[in-house]
Amino acid sequence: MVLSDELYEKFINLIYKKTGLHYEYNKKYFVEKRIIQHAKLLQCCSLNEYYMWLKFATDQSEFFQLINDLTVNETYFFRDFPQLRNFAEDVLPLVEKRKMDRRKIKIWCAACSTGEEAYTLSIILKEMLDEPAKWDIQIIASDINSEVLQRAKTGLYDSRAIKDVPLSYLEKYFRKRQDKYLINHDIRQSVSFLRINLMDARARSSIIGCDFIFCRNCLIYFDDLSRKSVVMSFYQSLNPEGFLFLGHSESVGRITSSYKAKKIGDTVVYSRPKE
Repeated sequence: MVLSDELYEKFINLIYKKTGLHYEYNKKYFVEKRIIQHAKLLQCCSLNEYYMWLKFATDQSEFFQLINDLTVNETYFFRDFPQLRNFAEDVLPLVEKRKMDRRKIKIWCAACSTGEEAYTLSIILKEMLDEPAKWDIQIIASDINSEVLQRAKTGLYDSRAIKDVPLSYLEKYFRKRQDKYLINHDIRQSVSFLRINLMDARARSSIIGCDFIFCRNCLIYFDDLSRKSVVMSFYQSLNPEGFLFLGHSESVGRITSSYKAKKIGDTVVYSRPKE
């Protein structure tokens, strides 16, 4: 089976329409390999037959199985530590002080992959909040990939995933299980996992009242139109004076002027202005 440029364009347009994920022609080999694997598993006579299956099937499970294989999920605990330090030491105390009367913090980890980021934030809140047991902590972790979400729910990780976890945290929040590490229940209980396609406006709008949204190293896979749609949806999901954290190579300023950019500590952060 060979994927022609014309048919490749049809596949990537279909994927873009349903997910917002944008694959250039330099990604053709990567995409083609996975398309051929799926077409063979379904015993399709041609790649065009597989395309028609994806486009017109009422059951979308095969489409999202393909998406599972196309989405990259490289992550680990305490990834991009300088930004997490800024969140923990400079930004979080501002929200903590403002919410002492209600003691409730809600975080949305969009594109959470296998859960390391969500659990990292849960650890940080446990460590940084004053009397954390008295706080209502809700962390919603979402991803389009159902397979990585299932792995995240188990909370079991290999040595690569925990390589940057401080030793004191490793001993405090993990239990060794043969050659793997299981995250403790008190960290897991604050985190709930949902499958959300970030191009599904209805699903996005169901998450509101967030104090923080983390969507790091995800928007790089979208085009400008999709980025703006997602970022403006995040704006609606945030509380006034809530904060959005993106990857180091991503910027709200290039997408919309709705957010307020402010230097807190040694980092520029983005927030929804106070109404």
